Amino acid sequence: MFRFSRPVLAGIAVAFIASGAFAASSSAPIGYTPDPALKTASMTDLTKRVQKACINTQARVQEGAESTFMRPCGCYATKTLKEFSPEELQAYRDTGVFNASARDKALWAIDECGLKRPL
Repeated sequence: MFRFSRPVLAGIAVAFIASGAFAASSSAPIGYTPDPALKTASMTDLTKRVQKACINTQARVQEGAESTFMRPCGCYATKTLKEFSPEELQAYRDTGVFNASARDKALWAIDECGLKRPL
């Protein structure tokens, strides 16, 4: 019996490791479903969403009041979305998260606007 269970256990282990690797390569939380409103949101609405996410993140990272980060996060949201290519913007609309090239632009905007990079 042990002779037959070894391949089965190996297969389960490989599947478990592969699913962990796929999850680790994604920037979206497991089980995350993007808001369907992103597909048709105006640039103003997208900017507000990015600003709000920034405010929440910076208040947590820097342990400060959300009102402190309204202006620098407005800077961040505007600069980030302005730098996105049409493909990066569409990827954000489709997934609700920034893809790899868009994240590089977002990190640049964080630095430009005097914010702290999240870990």
